[in-house]
Amino acid sequence: MVREKVKVSTRTLQWKCVESRIDSKRLYYGRFILSPLMKGQADTIGIAMRRSLLGEIEGTCITRAKSEKVPHEFASIAGIQESVHEILMNLKEIVLRSNLYGTRKAFICVKGPGYVTSRDIILPPSVEIIDNTQHIAILTEPIDLCIGLQIERNRGYGIKTPNNFHDKSYPIDNVVFMPVRNVNHSIHSYGNDNKKQEILFLEIWTNGSLTPKEALHEASRNLIDLFIPFLHAEEEKSHLENIQHKVTLPFFPFYDKLTKLRKKK
Repeated sequence: MVREKVKVSTRTLQWKCVESRIDSKRLYYGRFILSPLMKGQADTIGIAMRRSLLGEIEGTCITRAKSEKVPHEFASIAGIQESVHEILMNLKEIVLRSNLYGTRKAFICVKGPGYVTSRDIILPPSVEIIDNTQHIAILTEPIDLCIGLQIERNRGYGIKTPNNFHDKSYPIDNVVFMPVRNVNHSIHSYGNDNKKQEILFLEIWTNGSLTPKEALHEASRNLIDLFIPFLHAEEEKSHLENIQHKVTLPFFPFYDKLTKLRKKK
């Protein structure tokens, strides 16, 4: 086994990209290091960055599909090889990139026979397809296929909403908005016992809608935004009183148990 050698900063805290590659249109990889860190800091930053990369970055997905000819989600349509459910699952896999807010409409209008791919989706100006070869359906007969699509930008996982049979639209199950597919972090320690230092290694895989470096920048900004309120001076409290909403807090578990013990005595 060959050990890899990487040049790192030993005085000033710096980050660096040590590896970047494109495995496919829908799989980007990047590896980054941050050093030097005091003992324990690498784990603190690594855990926070992983959660931010996976949970705080927004992505764009197709969330609903609509067609007048579809009686229900599990129907089969004459002249189309796939069932409606299979088409919905194929639409779920389409990787999009956008800067949109809220929802937008898109369309597929093709005539068979032939293959239907993501290239055939008519998109609004603010949305682009990452891989226009992604399969949607095969038309085996000279029929018209027209599907209306709803596109949404969000984060995390999409929750299935109730079917709207009255307008012939169907939600796509469990869409994954996350552009980051996976994150690993590891720690390398160096130095003597009196002054141990650490190097944080971050590995990031994305779906191609963001590069790993873009994802790292966005996750860092999101974390900073979450911590900024703690930097505000306490005298601003009076300014916020008018917009605050009172919430009744539950007892802490230890306090609750202590109260019950006292009542028993």
